[in-house]
Amino acid sequence: MKRVYNFSPGPSILPLPVLEQAAKETCCFSDSGQSVMEMSHRSKDFEAIIEKAESSLRSLMGIPDTYTVLFLQGGASLQFSMAALNLAGVEQGEQKKTASYIDTGIWAGKAADEAAKYVNVAVRASSKDKAYTFIPPAPAPSAQDAYYHITLNNTIVGTKWTDIPDTGSVPLVADISSCILSEPLDVSKFGLLYAGAQKNLGTAGTTVVIVRTDLIGHAPSWTPALLRYDIHAQEHSLYNTPPCYGIYIIALVLEWLEKLGGVPAIAAINKEKAQLLYDFLEDSKLFHSPVEKQFRSIMNVPFVSGNEELDQRFLKEAAGRGLINLKGHRLVGGIRASIYNAMPIEGVKALVDFAQHFKV
Repeated sequence: MKRVYNFSPGPSILPLPVLEQAAKETCCFSDSGQSVMEMSHRSKDFEAIIEKAESSLRSLMGIPDTYTVLFLQGGASLQFSMAALNLAGVEQGEQKKTASYIDTGIWAGKAADEAAKYVNVAVRASSKDKAYTFIPPAPAPSAQDAYYHITLNNTIVGTKWTDIPDTGSVPLVADISSCILSEPLDVSKFGLLYAGAQKNLGTAGTTVVIVRTDLIGHAPSWTPALLRYDIHAQEHSLYNTPPCYGIYIIALVLEWLEKLGGVPAIAAINKEKAQLLYDFLEDSKLFHSPVEKQFRSIMNVPFVSGNEELDQRFLKEAAGRGLINLKGHRLVGGIRASIYNAMPIEGVKALVDFAQHFKV
């Protein structure tokens, strides 16, 4: 069986044991006589799957009982709207509420732009002036803010928040799509967390939302049913047919992570992988990381040579060695290695070895 090292930012690499288990159960899950892809979301078999996924996620992340876990659709991009609607939406004709946003990259900007349809967005700080290569200091929110939004890990530019802002009584909201379960995170510091599954959790098509239960139920009456947290919470993520197979894969990924030793164990592996790559970049005379050291992501590592033609040749030759999807985002160019939880350390070593012997 041929397997490459897939450095894609998403959809991304999955743990091989998960793929093997899913393949084994493709035609028959457990003793049900049917595939999860054929299974009714109202059945006892699927009920066990979604309950296991939630239970494992709560255990691995230390999610308090005062929080609700939802499995939704629409990706993190839909949460740009849902967060604003459910936490700060107002009835038609009423004055918009205000929410704070920190602009640390393209996805943070998209989140703010979408929210601006429903709230008055106040961009409290931005790192745009330096091509998003750092995380700016986080100003205190206004006492009138409905919530305060950050993008915890910035997939495109490779930065991450190292210190969680203290927003006091204002709920802190974070997009954690590209860093969920990569290292310990104190859920109690947040009012709302959301993550698209296709990076660290599973397959594309499922979104995990972790929301403090007291923040549910405040959407305006005109909000479409599928965009209301309260409706999804009341129906335990089964208001409509959920992404059943995606939730099943999430359950398998979480089981894999539990067997590995949980978040502390994977965090140690992730830091070792990132250190290998960053150490190479520090010593390299050809490539460098544009990101300020204290804000470097351990999940997404962009690097450049400064010569676009050379970068393109690097990508082509790397692909020939089974190191694929290393192309930087189309808006920034260069090279980017996404080294999510499922990327084995051997993959990073293979990339470093190739880069060290890459000839100009």
